Amino acid sequence: MAGYASDWRNAYSGTPAAVVRPGGTEEVAAVVALCAEAGVAMVPQGGNTGLCGAAVPDHTGGQVVLSLTRMRRIRDVDLANQTITVEAGAVLKSVQAAAAAAGRLFPLSLGAEGSCTIGGNLATNAGGTGVLRYGTMRDLTLGLEVVLPDGRIWNGLRGLRKDNTGYDLKQLFIGAEGTLGVITAAVLKLFPAVRNRATAWIALPGPQAGIDLIGILREQAGDRLTGFEIMSRQSLGFVLRHASGARDPFGERHPWYALVELNDTLPAAGLDGVLESALGDAIGTGVVSDAVIASSPAQAAALWALREGISEAQNHEGPSLKHDVSVPVSRIPTFLARTDRALRELVPGIRIVTYGHVGDGNLHYNLSKPERSGDAEFQARAADLARVIYDATSACDGSISAEHGLGQSKRGIVADYKGRHELDLMRGLKQLFDPRGLMNPGKLLPD
Repeated sequence: MAGYASDWRNAYSGTPAAVVRPGGTEEVAAVVALCAEAGVAMVPQGGNTGLCGAAVPDHTGGQVVLSLTRMRRIRDVDLANQTITVEAGAVLKSVQAAAAAAGRLFPLSLGAEGSCTIGGNLATNAGGTGVLRYGTMRDLTLGLEVVLPDGRIWNGLRGLRKDNTGYDLKQLFIGAEGTLGVITAAVLKLFPAVRNRATAWIALPGPQAGIDLIGILREQAGDRLTGFEIMSRQSLGFVLRHASGARDPFGERHPWYALVELNDTLPAAGLDGVLESALGDAIGTGVVSDAVIASSPAQAAALWALREGISEAQNHEGPSLKHDVSVPVSRIPTFLARTDRALRELVPGIRIVTYGHVGDGNLHYNLSKPERSGDAEFQARAADLARVIYDATSACDGSISAEHGLGQSKRGIVADYKGRHELDLMRGLKQLFDPRGLMNPGKLLPD
């Protein structure tokens, strides 16, 4: 049971009473009903790729892990309705492939797409690199099938874009991290296939330049602006040091970089010209220091590999304290200036690895220890460092979790940053759906 007892980073672990692997919704319902009758807590688990420990049991040995990885069927592709119906254990990459085989696009894309599952994506309201154009899983989902904590099945698999008959129940389960029920299937939106892309790696003098560049691109490219990622030099430096075959696109160092992608459904959309024009304007006004536009799909993939390799590369530098926050896009420069300064005063020499989907305000703000310092000493400061980051996030009207969720890691601190009435409403929903507290206890909600 080792693979089900800890997360992929071995950051969280537990001792399950058993691991159950149902093959269909009726089997999930039967397991949940039996556990409810016996008063046994359940931990729903998908690909187990999360970063906050939401899918890991505790150490009591009394919780059943409910793995959905056998439930991988693509139940339906409805081209007229532009939807795909899939089971919760379907791997994200296989859903993307099924959409592509039908000449369509399912736009959710993230680093773990080869192993994360749709159920986990829904449970954490995953975002990824395409949120700027397509939104999060909340925006991509039309209907759900859910096994409730008492074993009843709620069939909400309706592919409707308009349904004004009361509360939108599906939204309660999306982002709930398995605390209100077990998502077993979903109806997801499809989009026209992308037939033209333009990708650029851009050097920036600072974070404010990145915000200014987003404005320029939105004016000139409109909805064709699909991705806008930003990363610090420290982030790129780790990738160049540790990722095989990684090369710096420029001959000189720059303090910040952006990775931009435009796409269109038209094969001859002229996106390279649109991107060249926008970047030319940005260089002329000093917003952009340098830029390179990929001339082939292979070059575009190499540029994306630099961005996607940051998290793994940082792991080679010792303990990595990962933080996933969001602030209004206009407040990003202020947040970074304040937080960087405060952290460097607290831990001189700390290495700050900042990157993320800055087009929607989501920053992955990760910390590595100063060079030649001890792992244990750095990890002992984790709570103090997190407090600095979260205080700065709150001061900028942001959120301490943008897309990773709360899980175990942030449930103890969320009460300091979320209003009392808001938490009371959340606890009320938990009590309504799961009065005995058997569904993924110890996650998301503070004690």
